[in-house]
Amino acid sequence: MPNACFAENDFMKFTSVAVIILAAGKGSRMMSDLPKVVHEVHGRSMINRVLDCAVSLFDKKNIVVVIGHKWEQVKKNIDSAYSCQISYALQKNLLGTADAVKCALPYLGDHIKHVLVLCGDVPLIRKETIASFFDHYISNNQELSVLAVDVESPGGYGRIVVDETDNFLAIREEADATFEEKKIQTINAGVYFISKKFLVEALDLIGSDNVQQEYYLTDLVSISRNLRKKAGYFMGNNSAEVMGVNTVDELRRVEHILESGDI
Repeated sequence: MPNACFAENDFMKFTSVAVIILAAGKGSRMMSDLPKVVHEVHGRSMINRVLDCAVSLFDKKNIVVVIGHKWEQVKKNIDSAYSCQISYALQKNLLGTADAVKCALPYLGDHIKHVLVLCGDVPLIRKETIASFFDHYISNNQELSVLAVDVESPGGYGRIVVDETDNFLAIREEADATFEEKKIQTINAGVYFISKKFLVEALDLIGSDNVQQEYYLTDLVSISRNLRKKAGYFMGNNSAEVMGVNTVDELRRVEHILESGDI
């Protein structure tokens, strides 16, 4: 739960925060013609569950959903729940998470000072976690903060790489990780708080020199070190709520988690 520094009601007043939700992916492993984020969990689409979390804390006018693959269906699904109150940015070419965030920047007002990045395929994220995470980011005066969790089987996730004194060095994607880095069980949940000023500066410095040849938002960590910006991570206490859905089996697991009350 949020602590006394930022009570829940204060978030509705904190209008200098924008929320960017990444929802452009194809979701080919879902074995469905539907865009991934409109698949339902207990009768509500994944993207709308993520939006439910976002609008419980932040102003709808400051929320931008990045759409791409079959964007008309995604937009229609959201508009049916939120009456066209959400802004949209179109990612024409799916070139990675950093490119997706860059597509959303023009939709952020001049009054925005901080950006929250969420994933449209992580439907169990809780407002209490976001509130505590935001408090951590603000109270530590960070330019960048990453939500992290410990998992027993980290395969497929980016690893949180630190040095012997717990200085945050990098997020290493699975495809680019060394044998030793793949043993790390602290993973990136794909949720970030970033100062808008740093984000605008750093996005132009992200390259695609990696196995996937994509523009990774995770590169912000190493860029923050190079620019001497303060970066850190916040440890979540429930890995279930940041479980991403990429397959039908994972969708069933998320449904089971919701039904069992483990979230």
